[in-house]
Amino acid sequence: MPYILTLSALNRNDLPRAGGKGANLGEMLAAGLPVPSGFCILTDAYRDFVAANHLGEVIARECVAADVTDPAALEKASSVIRARFEGSHLLPGLIEEISAAYLNYWKVAVRSSATAEDLPDLSFAGQQDTYLNVIGENALLNAVVRCWGSLWTARAIGYRARNGIGQNDVALAVVVQAMIPSEAAGVLFTANPLSGKRTEIVIDATLGLGEALVSGKVEPDHYVVAAGKISEKRLGAKALSIRGLEGGGTQTMDEQAAERQALPDAVILELARLGQQAAQHFGSPQDVEWGWAEGRLWLVQSRPVTSLFPLPEHHRGPDHLMVLMNFGAVQGVMAPITPLGRDVFFKIVVSMAHLFGSDWNAETQTLVYEAAERLFIDLNGALRHPTGRKITLAFLPAVEPGSMGVLKTYLDDPRLAPHESGWKLGTRLRLLRILGPNVLRVIANLLFPAARRRHFQNRIEQVVRDFQQERQRMAHTPVEAVAFVEHALWSMPQRMFLRLVGAVVSGQVAFQGLRRLVGGLPGGDHLALEVMRGLPHNVTTEMDLALWQTARAIQQDAEGRAYFEAHPAQALAAAYQGDEMPPAVQATVEKFMRLYGVRGVGEVDLGRKRWREDPTPVMQSLSSYLQIDQTDAAPDAVFARGAVAAQAAVKELQAKLRAVKGGWWKAPLAGWLAQRARELAGLRETPKFTIIRIYGEMRGALLDAGTAWAAAGWLERAGDIQFLRLAELARLGKETAAQAEDGTEAAKADWRNLVAERRSRYAHEQQRRQAPRLLIGDGTAVYEGVGGYARDGDKVLLGSPVSSGQVEGRVHVVLDPYGAQLLPGEILVCPGTDPAWTPLFLSAGGLVMEVGGLMTHGSVVAREYGIPAVVGVGQATLRLRTGMRVRVDGSAGTVAILDEVEDASATG
Repeated sequence: MPYILTLSALNRNDLPRAGGKGANLGEMLAAGLPVPSGFCILTDAYRDFVAANHLGEVIARECVAADVTDPAALEKASSVIRARFEGSHLLPGLIEEISAAYLNYWKVAVRSSATAEDLPDLSFAGQQDTYLNVIGENALLNAVVRCWGSLWTARAIGYRARNGIGQNDVALAVVVQAMIPSEAAGVLFTANPLSGKRTEIVIDATLGLGEALVSGKVEPDHYVVAAGKISEKRLGAKALSIRGLEGGGTQTMDEQAAERQALPDAVILELARLGQQAAQHFGSPQDVEWGWAEGRLWLVQSRPVTSLFPLPEHHRGPDHLMVLMNFGAVQGVMAPITPLGRDVFFKIVVSMAHLFGSDWNAETQTLVYEAAERLFIDLNGALRHPTGRKITLAFLPAVEPGSMGVLKTYLDDPRLAPHESGWKLGTRLRLLRILGPNVLRVIANLLFPAARRRHFQNRIEQVVRDFQQERQRMAHTPVEAVAFVEHALWSMPQRMFLRLVGAVVSGQVAFQGLRRLVGGLPGGDHLALEVMRGLPHNVTTEMDLALWQTARAIQQDAEGRAYFEAHPAQALAAAYQGDEMPPAVQATVEKFMRLYGVRGVGEVDLGRKRWREDPTPVMQSLSSYLQIDQTDAAPDAVFARGAVAAQAAVKELQAKLRAVKGGWWKAPLAGWLAQRARELAGLRETPKFTIIRIYGEMRGALLDAGTAWAAAGWLERAGDIQFLRLAELARLGKETAAQAEDGTEAAKADWRNLVAERRSRYAHEQQRRQAPRLLIGDGTAVYEGVGGYARDGDKVLLGSPVSSGQVEGRVHVVLDPYGAQLLPGEILVCPGTDPAWTPLFLSAGGLVMEVGGLMTHGSVVAREYGIPAVVGVGQATLRLRTGMRVRVDGSAGTVAILDEVEDASATG
């Protein structure tokens, strides 16, 4: 087989032998784009060169020995490998082929083209070498070898290791093209790489060859093209340029061309058109390198823009502007959601919609979208409705204030203009029929809060028991298990919605009424928030205090305490599951798990593990609690002090109200509202806990089915059910029932391969550190919170104040509570929280979250515990590092960095 092919003979299917750059250049030529002619030295040449010179052993030895987290170690491994490459010999047959192909050229550009580059989700940009203006056969051969060696730069070795790409799985082709003596060159993005906006084309241009820009040596011109026009133009200093020498190689020249535009306007627009042509051909936004010489544009590379957050695959057309709010930002779950978890949410949305007369199904619903393994809620319908817009704009600041600033810039878009008609008469009557009884329930709840709360809790327990009995009756086989889950998802909103809404709304009516009543008083809103400290009847705080009582029981048992202190959390979890703990400890932990084992991190995702499946986080929290030895720092004592402080806040509010006009009726009303808020507001966590308990029955049934499928070889393990959608689980059930254990190996392999592919995609998305809180249909992605850095030397971060007080402590950045053990008093810094995070709150001195608002889960629980908290701090987990000392001001909404000292032992 030949070692060389012309670029015109390549296409996107040639990635394994031509690398990303070579394959893409072939595609560009096929699309009619202006690409300099050339040829590609295929990866077979690289592999034969490595084999003939015994370089594989050197590569394996150095990469295994190198610590990929140590830059110095990577540099050492790289220098050894590259030196061996440059000291090795080319095969005679390859030299002959290169010489023959080179006869058609004189000056050439020699570019590396790796098999793991220019991919849809990993670009590897700039990691391998390029040699420009190469003249002569010997110079070309040397450049080829140096390109091959550049596959083993320290940066490339580390990048592959971090992204899970095997060092032995890559090879490198070399692209040789006619050298373009560019008068100007640069890069073009067919979507704005900073904002994500797909309607903008961004061009950076400099004088001479593009190497000056790519290497960061020059400030380029910056042009933005939108709707066929140049919408922004900013001229850079362009202080130098890189140009080819007559005898080969390049030189750097002074330019000082700040007043000179690198490209004429007409050429800018033509370049934008070529960029759009490339994007249309490849089917995704492109990062294009280009050159302009002798009045002609040339494209020398095109690759996907990998930094963009993906948009949903389906769209409702140009008349619909998607305004997508990240479901995880509201729930405090910024990690990806499993296919099963997403599918379950779709089913619940459809069932809820049917309550209001909709005929949606999972395929036709237009409320929830999927992107990057996450769920996004489209606010378009609500914003286009007069009442819906008012509710959304009032509700959003309380749960996700970081999104409001950007959202406001889109409210004047005609595609979001409210309908004048509002709701039709039939819709109004349906809403009255459904929601009308809840108005009466709210009134009754406010009049008789204690009795109505007990009634509500009893009804909820009955609903949970009904689902438990239905599982026992219906889910005996895998097919029946899936049918039970489908039945539960369809009926759950129908059976619970009316019971849950009235109770939750009642507490919020009382609390918001109190805030409104005292809002004009000095410090009134702060005192209203204080009223919610030590809040009773909250299932999440009850869970946390129950876990603390479990720790106290262990603490008071000498054998139990010694056992915990002698074992790490993973060993404790294994011992609990194997019933191997000391009997008293086993019984104590079992009591807690019986009530709360259905909880877990990301519990709104039915695909995620529960504590009863992996109790490691529970053991970590218990171990942490055992380190709390001050009586006044004990969580129950802190919680009790919060309740006392709440009563003091009520009295202070009433005293202040008596001093203002109308105080004779306002003060008693404040007490009346406060008493009902404390009696009912804690119920806000009950609906979710109820759903999670029912989820526990559903997940248990599916895991039983998964166990049977795994035993028969259809799945690798029972937990693989999380990577299948419900319709697929139903199909798998029918297929296994029809074929029993005699199913063909090919059919079984198909299911296992499907799971493996989805598991890989999910694992890749888990590496994404940031997901947008708001995503607009034009591609704009909002990552930042309500603030950035304040003044004072960029040492103060801004966010939303949600739980008053001030505290200083060491930062502990936690991305996942599995594996994290907080020391008492540490400042918990995390993307967001759900109830499974709250055991950490009892040890935390303060809380900083990237998402959230006044009424999101973490904020509410922080107030109840009296922990100073600031939320909506954009990229807090990147800006703050474990070991830093900070001051969290939950009243002002600031996080001040006091020192940069990092403690490596404190990571979690």
